[in-house]
Amino acid sequence: MKYLVLGSEGQIGKPLCGYLEKKGHTVLTYDIAASSDQDLRLEPSNELRGMMDACDFVFFLAFDVGGSLYLKRYEKSLPFLQNNVDIMRNTFSLLEHSKKPFIFASSQMSNMLYSSYGVLKQLGEHYTRVLEGLTIKFWNVYGPEEDPEKTHVVTDFVKMAQNGKIECRTSGEELRQFLYVEDACEALHTLSDHYYSIDPEEALHITSFVWSSVKQVGKILADQFSCKVSFATATDDVQKDARNEADDNILKYWKPTTSLKDGLKKIIDYYESI
Repeated sequence: MKYLVLGSEGQIGKPLCGYLEKKGHTVLTYDIAASSDQDLRLEPSNELRGMMDACDFVFFLAFDVGGSLYLKRYEKSLPFLQNNVDIMRNTFSLLEHSKKPFIFASSQMSNMLYSSYGVLKQLGEHYTRVLEGLTIKFWNVYGPEEDPEKTHVVTDFVKMAQNGKIECRTSGEELRQFLYVEDACEALHTLSDHYYSIDPEEALHITSFVWSSVKQVGKILADQFSCKVSFATATDDVQKDARNEADDNILKYWKPTTSLKDGLKKIIDYYESI
């Protein structure tokens, strides 16, 4: 199988490319972080059109997004809105023309309409529904991250722990369903294998199905590093502690296997090896 990964340098895209290659697939990559010529905000280039023609399947992971600090800083800005609208307009137009099967990566925040990020992801879901692709909703996927401006809580905590103290900006009481990135890659690959047997209207939530608090993550890492951890009194101001319930349809095709403790150990090992 020949896959095209849009957003191939991202937090999920990069590990997905490696995962697919290990499975023996050919992977075509496209990401502005790799080359300024690979900018999905611009009208599709001949290079991208050629990749779309050559591939068998498309993973649409590209988006202007980051962790909570990034969203807090940018999601109410005009460039953030325009970047993602342009990415979607150009990419979905190309997908409509190519007729290639595809998966669009949405978020469990897509029903949180106070968030412009959530609204944008919901717009992407509507595009996907019109084109009869598959929409998946990611829940707090964590893994190695390269861009310091876009890191999420696990990476932030690991970097703090390496420096001797974890300082959480909130009380840490907010609950999340954390999923290790390799499990997410396996889920995406599995869904592509079952693509034609899945109803496009089926809710597909890629998550661990286990609730854990941010405080729990901090304490696990503090124990691993034998460092101090402190928590503030503020509440989460991005998800505003809104709590969805994950649909379990995806368990017919795939199940997560990496525990939070084991996944965090893998992240620690990664950062200590570089």
